[in-house]
Amino acid sequence: MRVYKTNSAEETMALGERLAALLPRRGVVLLSGNLGAGKTTLAKGIAVGLGVARAAEVSSPTFTLIHEYGDPVRLYHIDLYRIEEARELATLELEDLMDRDAMVLIEWGERFAGLMPRPRTEVRIERSGEDARTVKVREVV
Repeated sequence: MRVYKTNSAEETMALGERLAALLPRRGVVLLSGNLGAGKTTLAKGIAVGLGVARAAEVSSPTFTLIHEYGDPVRLYHIDLYRIEEARELATLELEDLMDRDAMVLIEWGERFAGLMPRPRTEVRIERSGEDARTVKVREVV
């Protein structure tokens, strides 16, 4: 497990940019943490680091559920916060997205961890102060 510390939203975004080079270009990355932990901020940095979007173009997919970035699409940014049951998850056809040549970045994916593929990368963001965050990255095989 790799552990990182950030002290501002800007540092969290910069960490996302650096992590983009370390994360699998094709595969599933789960982002977990409480509301306001910084999942979308980290996702912005990852998108910038992959070169698929500017930070201002990346927003939380809480209501749309899935955002696509890149041409061709190289990043699917998914938010499962509003998904209550596994049968609802099935309607998103995530298996199809996971078969594509792209990173699938899923916020709140830990809610359905048993349904997520292996191998995958799990990123846990925890508040460690007003603006400080601890980010833990681990591979699940």
